Amino acid sequence: MELGRVNRLEIDRDTPPGLFLLDEEGNDILLPGKQIPESFEIGDMLDVFVYLDNEERLIATSEMPYIQLEEYGWLKVNQVTRHGAFLDLGIEKDLFVPFNEQARPMQEGKSYLVYMFLDDKTDRLVGTSKINKYLSNETLTVEEFDEVDIIVSHMTDIGVNVIINQTHKGLVYDDQVFQDIRVGDIMTGYIMKIRPGNKIDVSFQQIGFKNIEPNAQYILKELEDNDGFLGLNDKSNPEVIKQLVQMSKKNFKKAIGSLYKEKRITIKEDGIYLVGGDSE
Repeated sequence: MELGRVNRLEIDRDTPPGLFLLDEEGNDILLPGKQIPESFEIGDMLDVFVYLDNEERLIATSEMPYIQLEEYGWLKVNQVTRHGAFLDLGIEKDLFVPFNEQARPMQEGKSYLVYMFLDDKTDRLVGTSKINKYLSNETLTVEEFDEVDIIVSHMTDIGVNVIINQTHKGLVYDDQVFQDIRVGDIMTGYIMKIRPGNKIDVSFQQIGFKNIEPNAQYILKELEDNDGFLGLNDKSNPEVIKQLVQMSKKNFKKAIGSLYKEKRITIKEDGIYLVGGDSE
């Protein structure tokens, strides 16, 4: 069974303290009496969250936590002591965030975006608001146009930073934000573009994805910014395309193909022209 995660375990025996549950390897764990379902049979499977109680013993609960191990969430501080902060995890036991894992001092009653990890020294579930060190864009698990789960992490001068699929960092530019956004919001997003260095541009809206892909939107903007002309076409050198519009030749051809079908551009030997533009 996995500490800090929801496990599906089999009811093995009913005792005065509660039900003992078994994993596939025969390890057992107690589900206290107050957590027992109204009706059950020996052999039934139960989904339970596994954590350490106040005496550092493995114990199960049928309550579902707001976040599990290696996940991010917006949690409220129940108490601050000389040891650190204790955050409401949605179960009987709070999530401990020591002072050295607080990006800024936490205050009772306020909420913070935190990440749950397993402390190597104590084998305890611990939280941290220093979230960036657990995010990585080195190896991406998403592609352009993917629908993804996002959590708003913080606001910047140029847009909204988000956590993508509990794994990567992304950015929604200000001109793509058309609604009220708060830190901690959980939303659906769409990968608009992956830039050099694996920087990910995200959109909150699906508008345009069915008719005009993000790369095509980018080319339209480049055309508008350059008096309706771009000195590229489907025969251009791949390196020149990458240098000018930051995309592969394959994606470029797909983008201008969709724009041509929509009669938004014309393609000529010297480049592409915006229909109705000054240069046409």
